[in-house]
Formats: sequence, C-alpha cells, structure tokens
Amino acid sequence: MKIGNSADLTPPAPAASSRAAPTDTSAKAAGTAPAPAPAAAEASTTVALSSQATALLSGDKTVTGDFDAEKVERIAQAISDGKFEINAPAIADKLLANAREVLGKAQH
Repeated sequence: MKIGNSADLTPPAPAASSRAAPTDTSAKAAGTAPAPAPAAAEASTTVALSSQATALLSGDKTVTGDFDAEKVERIAQAISDGKFEINAPAIADKLLANAREVLGKAQH
C-alpha cells in the first residue's frame, strides 16, 4: 500500500529558521529545486571577556598570571630524566572537586 508519492512531499522547514523561505514557482515548474536563501545571522548570546583575556588576545606581553617558569622547568627536567611521578589519586580528587564546584555553580 502506497500512501504518498515522494515527489509530492515537501521537506519540513529547518528548525533553526523562524522565517519561511520565499516560494519560487518558476523553479518548481521547470523541475528544479529553488536556490536556498542565505541564512540570517542572529545573535543568540553575548560574551564578555575579562580585561586579562582581552590583553592576551591583543598580544600584550606584559600580562602576568599564575605562570611559574621555574616549576615548569623542574617538571620538564623530571620528565626528561624519567623521574616524574604521577599521583593518580590526587588528580582524581582534584577532578572530582572541580566537577562538584562546577555543578554547584550550575545549580544556583
């Protein structure tokens, strides 16, 4: 049992678009699909950057942060020497604490 002809069916409009595309009857008569309408850019959210992030993006080399070059050098040397030890339980504890903090902020 055939319910409908696939050529007679029109595809549903995309869910993201709130406007219907204009109908081109000449394209339908010629048997060709109409050209897709260009997507309109609509703002869905706003983003605010901190002053430090803005300075980093602008290439400001004077931005200071929590970077400890000596600690990085010690860790790099320990890795090179094969002496760097990974404390898996400490990493797991910190990951769980971070997840709890993020989830706690999301619920408020």
